[in-house]
Amino acid sequence: MAYFGTTSSGEVVEKITLRAGNLCVNLLTWGAIMQSVRLDGVAHDLTLGSDQIADYEGAMCYYGALVAPVVNRLTNARAPLSDRNLQLEVNFNGRHCLHSGPSGTQHRNWQLVRANETEALLAIDLVDGAGGFSGNRHIEALFQVAAPARLRLTVTATSDAETIFNAANHSYWNLDGSADLSGHSLQIAADAYLPVNADFVPTGEIRPVSGAFDFRAPHPIAPRQPDLDNCYCLSHRSQPLRDVLWLRGRSGLSLTVATTEAGVQVYDCRHDGFKGLAIEAQGWPDAPNKPDFPPIDLAAGETRTQVTEWRFDHG
Repeated sequence: MAYFGTTSSGEVVEKITLRAGNLCVNLLTWGAIMQSVRLDGVAHDLTLGSDQIADYEGAMCYYGALVAPVVNRLTNARAPLSDRNLQLEVNFNGRHCLHSGPSGTQHRNWQLVRANETEALLAIDLVDGAGGFSGNRHIEALFQVAAPARLRLTVTATSDAETIFNAANHSYWNLDGSADLSGHSLQIAADAYLPVNADFVPTGEIRPVSGAFDFRAPHPIAPRQPDLDNCYCLSHRSQPLRDVLWLRGRSGLSLTVATTEAGVQVYDCRHDGFKGLAIEAQGWPDAPNKPDFPPIDLAAGETRTQVTEWRFDHG
């Protein structure tokens, strides 16, 4: 563990380095961020990050972060829950809640519970009512690396009252170290995706993949080819860990993503010059407001577990 920086409010942020096989991963206590992912023999970082804590408090607040309690957008900053509506913080287009608003875990310093060379456990507590979400919640994030080049994240959450929970790591990937994502190819094991409206909120339609949005076989991607900010539907409920997405760079370096989750959001980083591809394994977005989507309710006393794994290969 090493000192990384001090936030604007005076909190000390630590960096944890994990190593196994050909893989080296740097984590931050701030936002449970995956700040750097490096492979032996590759001169560039595979994920977009910064060496400055000020960047993570500002425009890069989602880069590499563990977003919780609920990732993505919630329509009109509301979420039906049993016989009531949760009223959440508005932080997107003046109407919606994005990534849990200012109270999201990406804006907090997590506690380092334990760490060794190959794994680190971070934890955070969210109080009832924070950001409008119900329940006193305890969230843990276990990062583990293994040879030859495997990184696994296991997120667990419990609550003392009924609530909603749908976390995701929000890393951006560029396997070539290039100026943008041109030259990469993408494959996703999904037969459908969720189209969005002008506010990037799912319309409620579950649309079969076709044309430029069909990634069932490897498909080249480039800026605006196509515009990507959509959730791909992997299943209608959580599953045992399985491979769901493959990203390959022009260099031949490849990334395989496995997850237990029902969906994976892909976003082309258009706000920052298409520098990488965000891959966010998660439940389907806006599920509380879409009756046909798999629910993300978390009952009092229940433990929710989400696992995502990244495997790298030189090709």
